[in-house]
Amino acid sequence: MRPNYKQPFAAFVKKQRKALQLAIEDAIEDVCANPYAGEPKVGDLQGIRVYKFAHHRQQYLIAYRLPSMREMEREGGELALLMIDFYQVGAHENFYAMLKQYLKS
Repeated sequence: MRPNYKQPFAAFVKKQRKALQLAIEDAIEDVCANPYAGEPKVGDLQGIRVYKFAHHRQQYLIAYRLPSMREMEREGGELALLMIDFYQVGAHENFYAMLKQYLKS
């Protein structure tokens, strides 16, 4: 699967130091290799998955959405052609509030 970065995700990564950028890149590779690695959310965030990873004893979260069944059928189930939408990455503090705000807009 191929990554598709939304604006808040790309903006956060761009502002970070190289070591954290590389850690985020490794986490993205893990998610692309195993899209079901993240924890599925319910309620307001239904359809979103959150993958957790640690960097320098700080926990970071990555919010992403898998392609829908309709998109999978349209591509003939060819996973390499499908895109995972990465919405947000950051520390746990205010992560879900900012994610909900972005998804509303």
